[in-house]
Amino acid sequence: MATKPPTGDPVQDAPQVTPPKHAAAGLPAIGHTLRIAQEQMGLARTARTLLKVNQKDGFDCPGCAWPEGDKRHTAEFCENGAKAVAEEATLRRVTPAFFAEHPVADLATRSGYWLGQQGRITRPMYLPEGGDRYEAVSWERAFAIIAEELTALGSPDEALFYTSGRTSNEAAFLFQLFAREYGTNNLPDCSNMCHESSGSALTETIGIGKGSVSLEDLHQADLIIVAGQNPGTNHPRMLSALEKAKTAGAKIISVNPLPEAGMERFKNPQTPLGMLRGTALNDLFLQIRIGGDQALFRLLNKLVIETEGAVDQDFVREHTHGYEDLAAAAKEADWEETLTATGLTRPEIERALAMVLASQRTIVCWAMGLTQHKHAVATIREVVNLLLLRGNIGRPGAGVCPVRGHSNVQGDRTMGIFERPAPAFLDALDREFGITSPREHGYDVVRSIEAMRDGTAKVLFAMGGNFVGATPDTEVTEAAIRRTRLTVHVSTKLNRSHAVTGRRALILPTLGRTDKDVQASGRQFVTVEDSMGMVHASRGNLAPASPHLLSEPAIVARLARAVLGTASATPWEEFERDYSTVRDRISRVVPGFEDFNARAARPEGFRLPHAPRDERRFPTKTGKANFTAAPVEYPRVPPGRLLLQTLRSHDQYNTTIYGLDDRYRGITGGRRVVLVNPEDAAELGLADGSYTDLVGEWKDGVERRAPGFRVVHYPTARGCAAAYYPETNVLVPLDSTADTSNTPASKSVVVRFEPA
Repeated sequence: MATKPPTGDPVQDAPQVTPPKHAAAGLPAIGHTLRIAQEQMGLARTARTLLKVNQKDGFDCPGCAWPEGDKRHTAEFCENGAKAVAEEATLRRVTPAFFAEHPVADLATRSGYWLGQQGRITRPMYLPEGGDRYEAVSWERAFAIIAEELTALGSPDEALFYTSGRTSNEAAFLFQLFAREYGTNNLPDCSNMCHESSGSALTETIGIGKGSVSLEDLHQADLIIVAGQNPGTNHPRMLSALEKAKTAGAKIISVNPLPEAGMERFKNPQTPLGMLRGTALNDLFLQIRIGGDQALFRLLNKLVIETEGAVDQDFVREHTHGYEDLAAAAKEADWEETLTATGLTRPEIERALAMVLASQRTIVCWAMGLTQHKHAVATIREVVNLLLLRGNIGRPGAGVCPVRGHSNVQGDRTMGIFERPAPAFLDALDREFGITSPREHGYDVVRSIEAMRDGTAKVLFAMGGNFVGATPDTEVTEAAIRRTRLTVHVSTKLNRSHAVTGRRALILPTLGRTDKDVQASGRQFVTVEDSMGMVHASRGNLAPASPHLLSEPAIVARLARAVLGTASATPWEEFERDYSTVRDRISRVVPGFEDFNARAARPEGFRLPHAPRDERRFPTKTGKANFTAAPVEYPRVPPGRLLLQTLRSHDQYNTTIYGLDDRYRGITGGRRVVLVNPEDAAELGLADGSYTDLVGEWKDGVERRAPGFRVVHYPTARGCAAAYYPETNVLVPLDSTADTSNTPASKSVVVRFEPA
């Protein structure tokens, strides 16, 4: 049966450490999944819920955005997906009595783990100005408070409308429509902090900011390069696709500062043999120094160009622009500098080159390890250069594969959640609704924090997510939010953002993916877009956690009616009543969604068009795929310092903490650990098991300190260290961001170590 939530925060001051594992999934993953699910849901609810995850007649997992094939397993979920579902479908409840017992000051002292374990929020809650705890409030009063604040602003641009990736297509479309009808493009979203660098690089080089491959392409590839990504923890179902590719003869190169169990061996829990023996995935592990990826790909490009017959001359001539500039820049690539930047050996790079040259169909997958550096966009452009040289875009079994980290984060952007919208999108929106959308660009996440800090943004409305926990420079961000007049969070569960508020605050509880959504016209479904551009329906099957919850589309529709009033001709009430009417409007605004309702009704959903993949047509400024030739950059670290990357544990999804263990890395019972190479630790005098403060160093001279971390000697790349976020977000300066994309550089933090 389900268990009660913890009453006190667990002690984390003595984490236990064992050697890291060399295989992922298998029987331990099954056991851990069932234990967590039973604790949250009980046995009967576990079976009823998990058997509907990612099924054609079920709901989309609220975890990652990895796609499903046409043929589904009975258990079409991974360990971390099951944890996400269990925490949403939990039987635990956060009632007004809980808030009466716990003032905001108390909530602010609690860990993210403790907050998340309390369960589903059951009523709208309001923190009045000067109040010390949330109190129950009616929906009508909640929307009146928001309308009061928004209509009193001197400009619509003093409001911020943030979106988390879990938001459905229908809710996201309505949210951006409301914001633009209200008068602002201030639509920051979680993409700003993760794959914005990917979108920036791909839009410039191939003309569309999305990946170009399908699951079938992965299965057909000759070579798959997995760079700056840990599928075993962050996208575990990807391991099944890699296993299938290996069985078909593909080679796999992993490029990562850390060895990761999932890339070493995958014990597929779907088959008895898989659980017993597993499949070795890596053919080559390149243990690169943090931030050295651009240098690696630039040298590979030089060597490809210098190898007779290696460049696909027909593709380059017919479909690309800028080859001569790349060739000239690549000629300058230097072996010694590359070895310094990457920490690799010449034989390792030569072996990688041989595998690239032997492959006719190459896919490069990547995630935050590439996107969260100052030179992230240039790095991803260099990845594209490699694929273009070999003609590996618009070919089956080949292409770019940025692996999105949150279900429907890609769909939200497709629906118009973007602070810098394309004029064509705004023109279509205005024609459809008879409005005049603002054309001035809005704020992304970093600029939103700056605006709150500077007093030019006064209201933050967050559609899901954990804004405080996900953002950089924690002390600056929290101080900025506390300057606002009102913070509003649409949420299913508690998180840190509910304890760091403006002068007034609201929590608006919403339906989750697992919940049935019944409106005036009957039972509804929503849609999502996965990481590979497939759109499909999602239908919850559980009774809502409380009769006082509203769906996200209903919340946006009622918000719009309260704020815009009779001045709006948009049929908000109709949109709340019947989501098919929203999809009808999307079909006339967003390219690729024509006949949306009919295609969404198909069990398998439908694939969005992708010109580079489908036609080898590149909608860039040149009309072709663009080679680029940015100067090579990599982090330089002063003596006595290390370069820190923030990362997730295995008991974590984004900022949601499911537990205090990191099973694959051998960490148990605590999260305040820092992984340091034993040779670096010896030079710095850091004994294994000792405690240290991490102190960030940045050009502004401000001391940013994360105290009390246990040193763990770990096989990281030399000169590099790693620790979990959000605990280490405090070390990431707000103005340390990627060029072009403005994504926080959370993988490139220079730190020194001081005794705790």
